[in-house]
Amino acid sequence: MSRVNAFLPAAALTASLILAVCMEAQETRSPDPVYPFGAVYFRKSNPPEQDWEKDHKNASQMGVNIFRHWFMWASIENSPGQYDWRDYDRVVALEDQNKIKVVIAEITNGAPEWMWDKYPHARLIDSSGNPAWPSVSPSSATGSAPLCLDNEDVRTEAEKFLTALVEHYRGNPALLGYDVWNEGAVQECFCPATQAKFREWLKSKYGSIEALGRAWHRYSLGDWQSVHPPRGNAGYPDSLDWLAFRRDDAIRLLHWRTDLIRHLDPKSKVTGHGTAALTEIDWRMAEAVDTYGYTWVASRHSNALAGSSSGMQFQAVDLVRGASRGKPFWHAEATGGPLWLQPQVVNRPLEDGRSSDEKDVRVWGLVDMAGGASGILFTRWRPLLDGPLFGAFGPMGMDGSITPRAEMASKLARWANGHPQIWKSRPVKGDVGIVFVQEADDFNLVQSTLAAGRAGTGGSAMAAGAYGQSVQGAYQAFSDSGIQADFVGIDDIAQYPVIYLPFPEMLTKSTAGKLRDYVARGGKLISEGLPGYFGDGGTVGTVQPNLGLDQLFGARESYVQFTPDILDKLTLTVGGKQIGGAYFLQEYRLAGGQAAGQYPNGHIAAVEHSSGAGKTLLIGTFPGGSYYRNHSPSTREFFAGLLNWAGAQPRLQSSDPQITARLHQGAGGTYLYIVNPTRTPKTAKISLPTAFQKGEELWQESGAPSVNGKTVTTVVEDRNAAVIRLQ
Repeated sequence: MSRVNAFLPAAALTASLILAVCMEAQETRSPDPVYPFGAVYFRKSNPPEQDWEKDHKNASQMGVNIFRHWFMWASIENSPGQYDWRDYDRVVALEDQNKIKVVIAEITNGAPEWMWDKYPHARLIDSSGNPAWPSVSPSSATGSAPLCLDNEDVRTEAEKFLTALVEHYRGNPALLGYDVWNEGAVQECFCPATQAKFREWLKSKYGSIEALGRAWHRYSLGDWQSVHPPRGNAGYPDSLDWLAFRRDDAIRLLHWRTDLIRHLDPKSKVTGHGTAALTEIDWRMAEAVDTYGYTWVASRHSNALAGSSSGMQFQAVDLVRGASRGKPFWHAEATGGPLWLQPQVVNRPLEDGRSSDEKDVRVWGLVDMAGGASGILFTRWRPLLDGPLFGAFGPMGMDGSITPRAEMASKLARWANGHPQIWKSRPVKGDVGIVFVQEADDFNLVQSTLAAGRAGTGGSAMAAGAYGQSVQGAYQAFSDSGIQADFVGIDDIAQYPVIYLPFPEMLTKSTAGKLRDYVARGGKLISEGLPGYFGDGGTVGTVQPNLGLDQLFGARESYVQFTPDILDKLTLTVGGKQIGGAYFLQEYRLAGGQAAGQYPNGHIAAVEHSSGAGKTLLIGTFPGGSYYRNHSPSTREFFAGLLNWAGAQPRLQSSDPQITARLHQGAGGTYLYIVNPTRTPKTAKISLPTAFQKGEELWQESGAPSVNGKTVTTVVEDRNAAVIRLQ
């Protein structure tokens, strides 16, 4: 686009001119990258304009083939209907010249500041009734006004902007696609428009004000105008509905964006990315886009690799792979540099993600690839020069110079794009599925927040975060045992012969029914304690386990205790192993099952039962949460034995618990990744499910793997990985 037309309203371009430009651009469109590798580059105020040409030339020479830019509504529509594309046009033109593809990240959650006074009714309102004010974002160092898109007049303005954006860039030879949701954040707003949409959502669910009153235990609502979102968590049903509505409303707006963009530009891809934060948003956003992604910044997650195969980054990759359900996914925002003066890094060692070096960049990238990521973009290419995130995340120097980190990024980019066959194969399915249940997570949030507030105590004393801790702890325990655990939504559990159900304190009738069907068809279910104790709406069942699950597990509750503040050292014996428990405990009497464990007082702590063609193991507390807090060897051994209980074996076995091995198979061949996140070289010995005759090292320059039937032995350098083609 020429600078002459860059500041004109979109309507000034005639349809014939747009068509001509698009047809000409399509003829010269370069092929998509084999393996997208790049970064977020332009956020309006950064990097300095005088460096753009040099930066793009350097990036292209280093093997970078993709940049994502934040096309911020508040930085483009500077006055009503007037769009300033000038800076964006220049960087996109530079990408075209340097054979770098562009992803347009539309940022419409921050409106132009001139709209603040024009639409006062649409200002974001918090639970106390206070409006959010225009401000500068620390992530971009640019200003915007926080307006709520539930207001149709504001959404109409946003749609005009998105239409102008797509019409301006569609057909551009550099364009790869659009990122339609940055990090999947779910907004909470109490403006009149959001409250009205909440009422409509409730009408659709309950049908009448009387039915709503019964469900919420609020019998004097009178009419729908008397219904308001809860400002706290005193009532379980209304708080649970509010959480579910907010997610549905966010997904509604996601579909509005994807439908609009696909209608205007059907030839380009649509992507979005979350934060691997254990929420159904991951599954639902991945379903709506062509390619899904995730933000994972090691500096914001303590002990990100920690020299252990249970590294949290593997967990993030595996979660997004599970949510993507076979779709390609990429690391949309990865770590390439340090992070200063932020609360997440306080009191952590310098080497724990605070100040990364080239070996950190190497192993983090290889973890992504081992987990199945189809591309990698750093959170910044060059660090911001403004705002509280100055200096953060980028592999390049503050002045745009090429650092050792950037040289390693270049090496990864060139290698990944030089081996196209590898990406035609995908990670094999895990040995066990960890079941994600949204209502259990919601209920833990509501219950613990209410309990902590009333008791005047910290959330940890009231099991705050217990759901996430139990999920992560179970994943870590399996991973530390050399077992590949995948994350699976409740609708997809039939894909796994063995599943683990963490912290199922609340379940709906629907979820309970799916678990029963799974076991009846031959599945093996391992469940933590109190399954479905709270049913739909957060109501306690009079028979426990609730929702008919007593028959599934062959057990009835004989005693229960909700005392998370004094159960941090709880122990029980299951399968001959003394393991840890946490948060709550449930004791049982047999109702068709067999005792499989006991508490120190001799009461039954675990029950196994055959049901239909499958079987179950019920454990009366939360060993996943215990392992999250304390990596007990005996608890890890218990998790290691669960596959044996189910009559299965891990597909891969490693001689060193600090090594993670992943197998990829498919049209491109068979590949074995062996990741060593520690700071010392390791000799790895990996047992495979089938025999191979030879192996070729593709990444490590000094690698020389030995293949002896079902066993591969090799040396893996510190903070590195072996990538071996097996034949």
